[in-house]
Amino acid sequence: MKGLLLEAEWKVRRGYELAKRERETRRALNGNNIWRNPKLEIQEVPVPKIDLDEVLIRVKACGICGSDLHMYEVDSDGYILFPGHSKFPCIIGHEFAGQIEEVGKKVKNLKAGDMVTAEEMNWCGECLPCRAGMVNQCEDLEEIGFTINGAFAEYVAVKAKYCCRIDGLVDTYGDREKAYEAGALVEPTSVTYNGMFTRAGGFRPGGNLVIFGAGPIGLAATALARAAGAAKVIVFEITPSRIDLAKKMGADKVYNPKELEQQEIRPHEVVLEDTEGVGAAMLVEAAGACSQTVPEMEKAMAIGGKIVQIGMVAGKTPMNLLAFQVKGAHFHGSIGHSGHDNFPSVIRLMTAGRIDMTKAVTNRFPLDEAGGAIAQSASLNEGKVLVRP
Repeated sequence: MKGLLLEAEWKVRRGYELAKRERETRRALNGNNIWRNPKLEIQEVPVPKIDLDEVLIRVKACGICGSDLHMYEVDSDGYILFPGHSKFPCIIGHEFAGQIEEVGKKVKNLKAGDMVTAEEMNWCGECLPCRAGMVNQCEDLEEIGFTINGAFAEYVAVKAKYCCRIDGLVDTYGDREKAYEAGALVEPTSVTYNGMFTRAGGFRPGGNLVIFGAGPIGLAATALARAAGAAKVIVFEITPSRIDLAKKMGADKVYNPKELEQQEIRPHEVVLEDTEGVGAAMLVEAAGACSQTVPEMEKAMAIGGKIVQIGMVAGKTPMNLLAFQVKGAHFHGSIGHSGHDNFPSVIRLMTAGRIDMTKAVTNRFPLDEAGGAIAQSASLNEGKVLVRP
């Protein structure tokens, strides 16, 4: 079969001290400090052989994530930009849906022909974080498309316990192919759902929502905010095409921070004006530009407001903790999408028609063009781009 394989050189950056786990497993906890000179190309690889508890999935759609791009892009020293968990060589791609072709002998609740999507975070279920219910913080984590082979390929093998059926989406969309595209969007939407509702505990209907960044995560936050009963949904985004997508996904107001800056207006000022001085019940950081966004969010919080950090960026962020004390506010860090009924909840919302993330799809490419599609995504002009093997 064909697969988009990423290879890179293990070269520890000077001054970076390897963790014990990194030394023992050669799985980087911070890829930006270890992996250098990446090479990405379509290769012929064997069809995966499944274990007793796995299923073989024929991939029907796989989304391009910013993480895929950052594993391919490099800094001035040749190190990948991705700051997270990674092990190469690896077929990348982790936002996917497909049809089960084969099931292992111990698989009970799935069968050949089922339409499924899957969690990319393969938590062990045995370490202390997992036993405490914090599966996204698993100490022995494997990740589809990051440390084990992923779904920019014709087939992918996945443990059955990470899979969720999406057959019901066919009735919603009236088309199996559209249902597979929606299924490929469950993963990024669940990342957002996990941050807003599982980690931060949600917001009261009637609260105002502010979202910084209208990439796929920010667009999912916009749709979820509208579905959950936000009074006003305000989005900040600098890219014209993504501004249009944010409006399409349900934003009441979308502002370009660069245009505001030219008018000597700060983002928190328009939030307070649009909310008649109340501020935002929840603010979602989906831009990965924390040094610029968080100081504005602090000033735009309502009393008892919440900031949800989903965008990933290395380095320190200036924060005024007094603002959180005075307002009785909260800051919630969030990573991952697994556990806590996140995937099934998102699938139910999609099946019920409460959210339609397919509106965010702006382009589709065949598998043979996946590498070029990832490079093209660097322009940040797209919404969600799908690869259709």
